[in-house]
Amino acid sequence: MDKIILWLIATLVTAVCSTVQSQNLTSRILDSVTQEPIPYVTVQLNKKGVITNEEGRFSFLLDENVSETDSLFVSCIGYASIGRPLKEFPDNVIYLSPKAIELNPVIVTNKNYTAKEIIALVQENLDKNYNKDLSKKRLFFRDSYFQNFYKTDYTFLKSTIKELNKKFLDSVLNTIPKKSSYYTEILCDLYGNYEGEDQKINILKASELYDKSKELDYDKLEEKFNEIIKSNIKRDSYFKIKSGLIGTKIKGEDFDEIFESDIDSTDQAALKKELEEKKKREEKRKTNFAKYRKNSIVDMMQDLFYLEDSPLNFINKSRKYDFTIKDFTYMGDDPVYILEFVPDGSADYSGKLFINADDFAVMRLDYENVKPLKKFNLLGISMKQYLGKGKIIFSKSEDGKYNLRFLEQEEGTKVGIRRPLKIIEKNKHVKGRNKQNELSVKLDMGTAGTNKRELIVFDSNPISTATYEAFTENNAVLPTYMPSYDPEFWKGQTIIEPNQAIREFTSSEEIAK
Repeated sequence: MDKIILWLIATLVTAVCSTVQSQNLTSRILDSVTQEPIPYVTVQLNKKGVITNEEGRFSFLLDENVSETDSLFVSCIGYASIGRPLKEFPDNVIYLSPKAIELNPVIVTNKNYTAKEIIALVQENLDKNYNKDLSKKRLFFRDSYFQNFYKTDYTFLKSTIKELNKKFLDSVLNTIPKKSSYYTEILCDLYGNYEGEDQKINILKASELYDKSKELDYDKLEEKFNEIIKSNIKRDSYFKIKSGLIGTKIKGEDFDEIFESDIDSTDQAALKKELEEKKKREEKRKTNFAKYRKNSIVDMMQDLFYLEDSPLNFINKSRKYDFTIKDFTYMGDDPVYILEFVPDGSADYSGKLFINADDFAVMRLDYENVKPLKKFNLLGISMKQYLGKGKIIFSKSEDGKYNLRFLEQEEGTKVGIRRPLKIIEKNKHVKGRNKQNELSVKLDMGTAGTNKRELIVFDSNPISTATYEAFTENNAVLPTYMPSYDPEFWKGQTIIEPNQAIREFTSSEEIAK
């Protein structure tokens, strides 16, 4: 009898797992001719949509309201659209065929616009075409950061603290990973209307993917440094930090945490206080995580080209650019002009605009900088933002207005330091001499960082001012740490499919197991 019950339970578990598995439609979209993946394809089901990643992959959550007879629509500029019931789609690959362009005779004969006239019509229809009202947006956000220390040279000059020697400084530099990557993903609801600070966020789920073992190395190094400070530095000292002509002062009290004694495990009052402080730090961490991620999302949205102060000023300051009609195609049933633009003078970007030939809305834009966006080089410190490119895709809602569907930005910055550095401990209470200790080195270091941020909006529903004002942020979600990519973490959610680099990411602690 017990065996029968166990068999029934196992059968039920298997059935449930199979049902859960069937709730996600995962596939890859390829060009039927070249067999190459097609990125940024729009996939829609029951008025909800996703965008394929740069490898043509997508995953769609199928909830209990979806049936096999519901139609899935797949569309991309330059390809024939597909729309048919879910049950007719293959499991792993969907092929799109390049679409032969058959020009609409009405457009050819009656609407033979120049590029300048098309841009003027885009400007004229901006307020009518884009939704700027309050809304609640369900979105998924991924932040991918990569850092490369391509130079970590220094010359050791002097140290009066024997522990702060060249061997210790070498260990510090060896602890810093030459190359590192860090991924954050969040699923959230965003309330607002794209106007700067007037946004509210509700984080539903979040993850962090990085090599945490590097943090352990930093912790050990910090412990070693703290012991050196406690053994050699007087608590009432202050420090002069000089780099060439630049100097600053740090008070010894800034090191108070280092000098604090460990808490006595029998001191209940001290333990209670420490637990309360830990709880406060945890709550602050949650608030800061939500605030930082919200700021990242809002910063991205401030680049929407139709907003007044957007740095992507191709339309609002079109006189700074030269436009050329390069092609005419279709996105689904919508006729689309493809315009290329380049700077006319000192503008920063070049790229493409995909403009609906019926209502003159920009449905998609691709852009990339043609020169460094920022540069700084003074007294041995240099900074150059050498990369700034992105992609924005909009979708048309039932009210005829366009909402943001997908936003991608990639930024790259190089920073270099080539300067002397001197740290001097001073103490006015010590008789005989004022200068206590000194560390002196020459630095020659350089680092390059790239930041890729992706955002997809699944739903955008209008809300009233009362609903917006009634919502209060109460973010209690911290990201779940993952030492290697876990495909199960986002199961049951619709997200931007991870690329190959994310899927293959494994931290050194996982490799060592």
